[in-house]
Amino acid sequence: MDYGHPIEFGTFVTPTNADPQAPVALAQLSEQLGFDLVTFQDHPYQAGFLDTWTLMSWVAAATERIHLSGNVINLAMRQPAVLARSVASLDLLSAGRIELGLGAGGFNEAVVGMGGPKRTPGQGVDALSEAIDIIRGIWNADERSPLRIHGEHYSVDGTKRGPNPAHDVPIWLGALKPRMLRLIGTKADGWLPSYPYLEPGDLQRGNAAIDAAATEAGRDPREIRRLLNIGGRFSARGSAGFDGPPAQWVDKIVELALDDGESVFIMMGDDPKAMQTFAEEVAPAVRERIEAERGGSGGTVRSAAALALRREGIEYDDLPTSLAARAVEPGDFGYRNVKSTYMRGGSPGLVLRPGTTAEVVDAIAFARRHRELPLGVRSGGHGISGRSTNDGGLVIDVGAMNAIEVIDEATRRIRVEPGARWADVAAFLEPHGWALSSGDYGGVGVGGLATAGGIGWLSRHHGLTIDHLRAVEIVLADGTVSRASAEENSELFWAVRGAGANFGIVTSFEFEVDEVGQLGWAQLVFDASDTAAFVEGWAAAVEAAPRELTSFMILGARRTGQPMYAQVMATVDSADPDTIIEMLQPLAEVAPLVQQSVELTSYAAIMANVQPGPHHGQGEPHSRSALVEHITPEIAEMIADLASGGASYFFAIRSIGGAVADVAPDATAFAHRSANFSFGAFGVDERIDQVWDRMDEHFDAFPPETLARLRALKSELDPENLFRDNFNVAEQA
Repeated sequence: MDYGHPIEFGTFVTPTNADPQAPVALAQLSEQLGFDLVTFQDHPYQAGFLDTWTLMSWVAAATERIHLSGNVINLAMRQPAVLARSVASLDLLSAGRIELGLGAGGFNEAVVGMGGPKRTPGQGVDALSEAIDIIRGIWNADERSPLRIHGEHYSVDGTKRGPNPAHDVPIWLGALKPRMLRLIGTKADGWLPSYPYLEPGDLQRGNAAIDAAATEAGRDPREIRRLLNIGGRFSARGSAGFDGPPAQWVDKIVELALDDGESVFIMMGDDPKAMQTFAEEVAPAVRERIEAERGGSGGTVRSAAALALRREGIEYDDLPTSLAARAVEPGDFGYRNVKSTYMRGGSPGLVLRPGTTAEVVDAIAFARRHRELPLGVRSGGHGISGRSTNDGGLVIDVGAMNAIEVIDEATRRIRVEPGARWADVAAFLEPHGWALSSGDYGGVGVGGLATAGGIGWLSRHHGLTIDHLRAVEIVLADGTVSRASAEENSELFWAVRGAGANFGIVTSFEFEVDEVGQLGWAQLVFDASDTAAFVEGWAAAVEAAPRELTSFMILGARRTGQPMYAQVMATVDSADPDTIIEMLQPLAEVAPLVQQSVELTSYAAIMANVQPGPHHGQGEPHSRSALVEHITPEIAEMIADLASGGASYFFAIRSIGGAVADVAPDATAFAHRSANFSFGAFGVDERIDQVWDRMDEHFDAFPPETLARLRALKSELDPENLFRDNFNVAEQA
């Protein structure tokens, strides 16, 4: 029976310590020859062998592509909870290249002599079953409760879980006996016997036992890979099987693949010449023959458990081929890293991850067929509103589209894809002596900010991010790929600069950036006990400051027994220390300073404030924002009440004005050019909405003429309101 898995090839290297570098060199040769996997036997009680786990760690550092596994790791000598963390750690360090071949371990005098347990074969199976549960429990860092498993042979009582491996590490069991075969069918991901030890019919009987156990456990037997260690010699005239010329090996492997379901063939032996012959004359011929026999069918199989997590209303099996390989479902290993944003915990039914404009077209077409479902669009995954994820809907994640390039050095024109993050853009521009004002956090994705506005550390001197935009490529709701600029589709270009998420997905941005050198960077902490007076004083100092100064202010929740503190950050677009201090002095005099730091640095260094790794936000964000022209005493009092009353745990005010106001209000969809401040507040519950609603009368409304213009274009380009799960401008029914 052919289970349809991709055909892969590996080597089985002896971890001899006679020449410690010899197994390392053979592993490197395996990679050079194109093998997929290199494995090492594990006999910790043999003095003539290197420790396999130490060797694997060394080999992982000495290779780049090839996967590594024990063949098989001796559980009797490896405590499962520690082994789980060892595997996960090495998998993270090697970028997802570790597999876990595992065996119960031989219970002989050597094992006992090394301090290992003395168990019967039946006890070994029970211990292995308990170990698998512990290993998988450790790897499940998404489960926040401590791991508690009380077995007869292994127990953990309240240990913390994690880390998660970099990829979905399979557990392959080396086994032959009936109980072990049933365990494979019930809990494991692969069967790894050795061909030289098999009797006629063992593969067929083993597969039948595994398949029956898998079916009984509610699994699809195709979930379980069939691996095989093969040994023999290449000769001009051999006897049979793996004793003969390469063509004979090819025939035998093809037979084992198509008749017995084997899909990973691991060549035993340390002969470099034999490895080369196998790689050059056997492996390619096997792949060609099997592909021809299968007619292109076959591939990985989602587990029954994963399929059970699919959400209603999504045609999972109707995904375009262009998107299927990278799409992530709730039951997939990588789901935890794509389901949430920086601020919000999500549970979408499907995350599409296009890598090209053509794939974005396919993703939007798939979304149109699921018009009734929520649709989130994500670039960097920050999205403080939480709209770039959802519950049960679709997410189009363009994070893989992250290229940055210079188009024209003379005009400082660059092209940036939406999945790039602003820290990367700043780092790319710094060697040129350039910068682009782009928010205040380097982890934000280009796509979201550059279609909304872009208030950043250089705004008062250099304007908004959108003010530097010269053209976009955008995929509209009907799948049309359009270019918009001042000369082409000018109305769309107007709308994209401030309300772009309503009209499509921008797949590339063209910016004209600024020449920016060293900057003054200040971080100040004030005693803001008189919060209203502080807010009003800071705002007045900022409005009076030269446009080279841009300042942001944050109020956190007041802590019991402590005064209210305010954190103020400011940039001064100058490399002259005296100028920097002179411009900062009025800010420093607003209230008593508690802490201060002023340095000369680069814009890229300021934007390097990025938390690495994917976002794992939780809960539902309660955030509100507004633009105001001036902070009056009345508004300052309301801000003080909001911050001190517990409705908001984080209140930020960003200064704008200056160069932002140089642009005409009707030049872009971002029309509030007279505003000097942008408010953003976060709360733990609906209280912030109640307080904010009382403040609304003091905030500018969305200009009616701008809204009418946007709605007219929306009805033309997105009449069915596909892009609605954002700051939606369409008239509500």
